[in-house]
Amino acid sequence: MDTTLEQTARARLITADGREISVPAVLRYVSTDPLAVHMDFPPEASLDGEAVSWTFARVLLEEGIEGQAGAGDVHLWPCGGSRTVLELHSSSGLALLQFDTPALHRFLLRSYAVVAPGREDLTAAVDHGLSAIFGTV
Repeated sequence: MDTTLEQTARARLITADGREISVPAVLRYVSTDPLAVHMDFPPEASLDGEAVSWTFARVLLEEGIEGQAGAGDVHLWPCGGSRTVLELHSSSGLALLQFDTPALHRFLLRSYAVVAPGREDLTAAVDHGLSAIFGTV
């Protein structure tokens, strides 16, 4: 059975001048994409007025709650005992967001109840990836 888990979270966007702006986000986990988490932001949270969704490894979220993690476009690290920083890089620039760590941890635990770590069935993900690469050859 395919399961989608969603949880709202309040992020604080850190501006270049150090102000914090509250930004709504939705954390999403889909059992058919078991290694990934998705973070969705509404149009009002983006520079171009379009909704934005970031996808990255579930294990990256787990590692970033505990210590510095990430490479490329997504980086996470703990900030004090109760916040986690998420740094997102795109062609439009950089976004620095803070989340309450307990909310991220709660989301991870809920995702583990859907698909336990190490129990991910990658068959569908591999088939989808191969189809994307080769089409219907």
